Amino acid sequence: MAANRNTQFRLAANALITVLPGWWHAGSMGLVIRLLELMLVLVPLIGAAYAAFRGVTALRARQTAELPQAADPAAAQRRAIGRAIEEHDRTDTRWLEYELDVAKLLDCPLMTDLRDPLTERFHRAKLRADFLRPGGIADLVDDRDATRDYLNAVQEYVTAFDIAEAEALRRRRADFTPAEQERLARAQRLLRVAADSAATPQERQRAYRLARRELDGLVVLPDGARVALERGISGELD
Repeated sequence: MAANRNTQFRLAANALITVLPGWWHAGSMGLVIRLLELMLVLVPLIGAAYAAFRGVTALRARQTAELPQAADPAAAQRRAIGRAIEEHDRTDTRWLEYELDVAKLLDCPLMTDLRDPLTERFHRAKLRADFLRPGGIADLVDDRDATRDYLNAVQEYVTAFDIAEAEALRRRRADFTPAEQERLARAQRLLRVAADSAATPQERQRAYRLARRELDGLVVLPDGARVALERGISGELD
């Protein structure tokens, strides 16, 4: 193959010599051959480079066309705020179970014990999230700083609640002495009577008063649970 290529080079050079003016001399034969060799090498390379360039350009054009349009920043912000509000509501619902279900609360009394750092952190985080909560998504869309503050507050609220609840479930009544645990058990039984619509109003009132006495100094009933019990018994207690 190399011999054929050299032969082609020499034939092309001889043809070039025959058409050149008389000032051409045979000593230039080597230079012509080298120029032809260089051209035969460079032309395919240039063609390949051009083809590669066109291929890359076409690929980039296809990729650009296939890329989804950039999301509307305002729409993304609205979705983030909406998700935060939903998470806020879910955590409120989980806490409401302790506020309204006294039996559940007495199984995990740590959830209302603000002397515990984890419980105190949860209640503080809830207050901040509630304070920063918007009336609606539109209230925060034009305020990036307020949006960031609210999203962070909800994340802290959810995290703090999860940690406090996990610790309350783990410890349950273990922090109380045997005598205090007996008082909690008696209060739990009395509160069941107080919430029993089949019992007489007098029985329910008496059970509620005795339960409050047993819980005094041990567990603070949330306002929601206390109000629900009192309204359920007679609407108003002395």
